[in-house]
Amino acid sequence: MRGRTILRALVASLCAAVLLWQHFHARPAARAGAARASEFASGTAFAMAADKPLPPRHWQLGALNLTSCELPHLLSGATTAAWCADLKVAENPARADGRHIGLHLAVIRSEAARPEADIVVLIAGGPGEAATQSFADTALYAGLLKHHDVLLLDQRGTGGSNPLNCKRTAEGLRALPSGTAAPGADEIRRRVASCLAEVQAVADPRYYTTTLAVQDLENVRRALGAPPFDLIGVSYGTRVAQQYLMRHPDGVRSVVLDSPAPNQLFLGEGFAASLEAALKDDFADCRAAPACRRAFGDPMQTLHALRDGLHAGAQQVSFRDPRTFLTVSRRLTPDLLVGVVRLFAYEPETAALLPLSIDAAAHGDFAPLLGQQRLLDADLAGDMNGGMAMSVICSEDAGGLRARSQDADTMLGNVLVEEIEAQCSVWPHGAMPADFHAPLRSGKPILILSGARDPVTPPEYGAAIMPGLSNARHLVLRGQGHAVLARGCMPQLLERFIERPEPARLDARCLERLGPTPAFVNFNGAAP
Repeated sequence: MRGRTILRALVASLCAAVLLWQHFHARPAARAGAARASEFASGTAFAMAADKPLPPRHWQLGALNLTSCELPHLLSGATTAAWCADLKVAENPARADGRHIGLHLAVIRSEAARPEADIVVLIAGGPGEAATQSFADTALYAGLLKHHDVLLLDQRGTGGSNPLNCKRTAEGLRALPSGTAAPGADEIRRRVASCLAEVQAVADPRYYTTTLAVQDLENVRRALGAPPFDLIGVSYGTRVAQQYLMRHPDGVRSVVLDSPAPNQLFLGEGFAASLEAALKDDFADCRAAPACRRAFGDPMQTLHALRDGLHAGAQQVSFRDPRTFLTVSRRLTPDLLVGVVRLFAYEPETAALLPLSIDAAAHGDFAPLLGQQRLLDADLAGDMNGGMAMSVICSEDAGGLRARSQDADTMLGNVLVEEIEAQCSVWPHGAMPADFHAPLRSGKPILILSGARDPVTPPEYGAAIMPGLSNARHLVLRGQGHAVLARGCMPQLLERFIERPEPARLDARCLERLGPTPAFVNFNGAAP
């Protein structure tokens, strides 16, 4: 089942269809009086003639009139059936007479004839991901649809919610010759200024922060009839979930934080140390496995030697693009190498390919490393909005970031911090509440999930949230990386937790079967 949960039947007459629909899909009174209305617009009977297409179906939920829609899956021809609407809000809440933007949302309908009153809300990461794109594939949360409707809201500045796009600037960068050097601080500022000029034609970037996104989510909840929310945040989405819980606790029934960033964290300050720790653990497994140790020795040492060689002089390398099978050329710099390695470290399957891919690159074959990077880039390209990301980070994090001496000798070093400083010297900054970075304090049922080898939000981040919580549990998934909701039995545990949000009583022993993926010694796998 891939999310097509809407009842579709050929009916003999309009009356029979309406009667059946009202009988089997009546909403419980607990949904704040928001009953499911007829899905057929007035006049449908006249449109059912064979020579006329059916008009869109409608569902009145609270004050929102949702229309049947299909959510496309990224890099796929598949779609998920849903109900979509746009809610108009003021871009600047203090200026009701100013620009208004549409918040694009989708509700994926429960299989149940009488779903539970609470709605599950999936909050995307990034910052910059759109929920209707990131969560269009319902395989992850299919179990939740048995008894719950699921809400996907594109955060302002992403997806269908007035995205902060700068297409002309992006097209200009794509047109640069393949051998173009990595940009310095001055070039970064020039590119950001070009992007900003495009964005300001349709938006004021100061008003695309987490704080205003949280108010948007509350406005949507009220428009839906004020149902209680079960918040599920992933990565940056955990910041949104925590901020929403701080500002609107009465709207929350339960919370799941997957790969969380604690409120007190400035995004970016620990990325270098987290990546270093994850790589050391991954490569230690290789050294401990006789076949991997014989094949690759010490992968970390090889990686450092490869990076140092590129510092001495970048290389122009050619390889076959795994998407198009055409030969492409790229200028391999130390920063590009580290960026590729960082992407590999996010998931245990790609982390298992690192020793083999690094060794191949050290012997002059960059296809395994850069080919996989092309695939990872393709996954991210259609799912991330850089303008919105800068609005968030420049407003909420940049002021607290400093280059750290202890990071200087790590693989990542202070590159990201320096890039953020350059970007945010140009991009406008929005406001945030004085207590924005205060630790979360709550008695709501909260489940925190961490991957033991997460190169971005390590388990220490989840542990840092726990002291302020009185009804929470922190699960650390052995051998796993970033974003772990889909790992092993987690989808089943997620379903059980939402049905019965009692963290202490959740039987999570099935997670003990998880572990790191053994490193590949050749392209057939871990066996010699």
